[in-house]
Amino acid sequence: MLMRGALGLAVWLATAGMLAYAFDPSSSSNFVVYWGQSSAGSQKPLADYCKDATVDVIALAFLYQFPNTMLDLSASCRTTFPGSQLLHCPDVAADIKYCQSQGKSVLLSMGGAAGAYGFSSDTQAQSYADTVWNMFLAGNSTQRPFDDAVLDGIDLDIEGGSATGYAAYVAQLRSHFATGGGKRFYITGAPQCPFPDAMLGSTLNSAWFDMVFVQFYNNYCGLDAYPKGFNYDSWDQWTKTQAVNKDVKIYIGAPGSQSAASRGYVDAPTLSTIVSDVRAKYTSLGGVMTWDASQALGGSAWGQRVSSSLKAGSTKSQARRRRRR
Repeated sequence: MLMRGALGLAVWLATAGMLAYAFDPSSSSNFVVYWGQSSAGSQKPLADYCKDATVDVIALAFLYQFPNTMLDLSASCRTTFPGSQLLHCPDVAADIKYCQSQGKSVLLSMGGAAGAYGFSSDTQAQSYADTVWNMFLAGNSTQRPFDDAVLDGIDLDIEGGSATGYAAYVAQLRSHFATGGGKRFYITGAPQCPFPDAMLGSTLNSAWFDMVFVQFYNNYCGLDAYPKGFNYDSWDQWTKTQAVNKDVKIYIGAPGSQSAASRGYVDAPTLSTIVSDVRAKYTSLGGVMTWDASQALGGSAWGQRVSSSLKAGSTKSQARRRRRR
């Protein structure tokens, strides 16, 4: 049935909302969004995006200064701890818990394109991993920006500074994960698509990552260069030959609208074609990542269409594999 216009879109969205999906790290159909920077000029509260059944993982953007800890979540949180510039966000904390109750995983993204961050040594990085564990994960601190909400992991979106210390930082975090009472925590990275990534390349080769959200935009190797210039194959080869975790999942990072990146945007049908091609050729696909929630999940429903196609394609792929057995 072909549905047209606003009524058709409303019916489609209502139907999509009836489907319940929970994050499955082994799946090829996960949909990841960044939230916090309001790149469209305004953004809904975090919980509103978690009511959308098409979203599986949300990365909070950004912890933009470290080891001098500073958060920026745009207008979504402006309150601070008394006598401090550190954000204290009880409303976001409640939303994090709601998202997790809906089967979503919520990460804290460190870095970003603008910020003052980086480590001077492995020792400093290891010490800061202890701080992050205590402030945002399952440790204890007198100042926790999200109160008793325990995030599901840490994302490294390192686009500046130096490459020093990040492997040691990840190793120290993972040592804490073993003491987390059985909760599963994740380490993710968001490199640029040129391979190897200038900032994270050495860390990706020496530390355990669960997921890698490759930014296939703002570069010559992005989605707008598909098929010849699009270099997913380089990242898939990395999973087989250089990654510490050979089961690490690669995500196709995509801008959520024309204005979300300087280049690399493709419409939902085109991205669905690219995803189908990648899924048919490679086993490393984990899904799609998009920058950011405020644009991808806006009025165009680009994100909902991409995620719906992603999940439908995964179901068809699984059915084909069953028939071949």
